[in-house]
Amino acid sequence: MGTQKKPNLSDPILREKLAKGMGHNYYGEPAWPNDLLYIFPVVILGTGACIVALSVLDPAMSGEPANPFATPLEILPEWYLYPVFQILRTVPSKLLGVIAMAAVPLGLLTIPFIENVNKFQNPFRRPVATTLFMIGTLVTIWLGIGATFPIDKSLTLGLF
Repeated sequence: MGTQKKPNLSDPILREKLAKGMGHNYYGEPAWPNDLLYIFPVVILGTGACIVALSVLDPAMSGEPANPFATPLEILPEWYLYPVFQILRTVPSKLLGVIAMAAVPLGLLTIPFIENVNKFQNPFRRPVATTLFMIGTLVTIWLGIGATFPIDKSLTLGLF
């Protein structure tokens, strides 16, 4: 059994709160049965009722019906997959593209082992790791923006 906080009933502030009916949160009344049996179900059912009411009042539109015989001109993944999509799109060999895409999570898995060598947490005291992080972030942003352009302008972002 856990430690239970005992109320200091001689405290005038606590006595005032108890007189107003606001005491159970202050002197440690257990959650069973008051909260778990009476308050939580009301909150859960109320949240569910709000979600159902909102979905009835303003239903989400699904868009146009799917046509399996017509492929859209520009198929793009979700925004967070743009950089690896750009890698797959620009690497000439699809096998190399898949290997490069697989290298992203493998590289992220090696970070804790590389970072654990240095005992400092300050990024300014780890210049190599900070530089690699900044370069990786810039390359990821560059590839993510480039994925939204046509393939002939994707690597240069249409700048040069």
